[in-house]
Amino acid sequence: MLTLLSGIGLLLFTLTLFSLFSMKMPKGQQAMSGMANAAIASFLIEAVHKYILGNILNIGFFQVLGATSGSLGGVAAAIMVPIAMGVNPVFAVVAGVAVGGYGILPGFVAGYVVGLIAPIIEKKLPIGINIIFGALLIAPLARIIAIGVDPVVNATLLKIGETITLAADQSPIIMGFLLGGIIKMICTSPLSSMALTAMLGLNGLAMGIASIACVGGSFTNGLIFKRLNLGDKSNIMAVMLEPLTQAEIITKNPMPIYCSNFLGGGLAGIAAAAFKIINNAPGTASPIPGLLAPFAFNNPINVILAILLGIAGGVIAGMIGSTVFKYIYSKQPKNSCIVETE
Repeated sequence: MLTLLSGIGLLLFTLTLFSLFSMKMPKGQQAMSGMANAAIASFLIEAVHKYILGNILNIGFFQVLGATSGSLGGVAAAIMVPIAMGVNPVFAVVAGVAVGGYGILPGFVAGYVVGLIAPIIEKKLPIGINIIFGALLIAPLARIIAIGVDPVVNATLLKIGETITLAADQSPIIMGFLLGGIIKMICTSPLSSMALTAMLGLNGLAMGIASIACVGGSFTNGLIFKRLNLGDKSNIMAVMLEPLTQAEIITKNPMPIYCSNFLGGGLAGIAAAAFKIINNAPGTASPIPGLLAPFAFNNPINVILAILLGIAGGVIAGMIGSTVFKYIYSKQPKNSCIVETE
């Protein structure tokens, strides 16, 4: 029980810090978006190509390809984060190659700092030499940052991820519901569940719960959008594939969407826990990556059954949530109803 409480408590604490960084730090939201893209470029490629096409089908080319991609998470983060922040791509690549050998978290920190100072360097130095001297300054700076933050990251965020993973192993059903519900809410929010799970280095059953929760919860979103008339068919399809594309509608109707998402993600998380779905590809907590990555680490039949039950849980949550909020809004004055889109 203590491990369970510690796991949930640390997850909520991390989520609070994560939210504050995204909302309050300069270009925090863009940096998190870059982190999520880096997770796709490294961990998702590793999961699909190395473990599915490489190991299962025994194709050496894909084994090497996937392993190489997975080992470059830090490089990817140090490149994608500054680019997402609007930095000159040359400076971003310089930062990326400079942090080679370090993980995605040191790469993220180095990339974020470069994202803040690179525009200043480019502006202050004379045109013509700003790129050359800027690159020469950024390379050692990025490397020094990665060296400095690596032990801190290992002692904090990764330790939190280990605690959450341990809690999921010890109390799988309870953590399946709580972790699945929380991660799906994050997946639908302006935050990034891919970035969060990558930063925590989440893996094993905990990451399996997170990935299946995002898949099952996508059907919750689809039903909520359809039954509450939140947009047209294109909006419904978009929110199921990538919720962040519909952030404007979601932020206008938070209660029905987030409440239903917690239930849908929780039920899908229980399905993942029941079938002991593991996922050793951190950062794949999103509908499409979450659908693909578990096949790399589990019996395909178990994954299919967990996904089907997760979808069923998402549908149930969508029906319950839409019915409840339809009733609630029907009892309110017309002007206070949900915000529908044309």
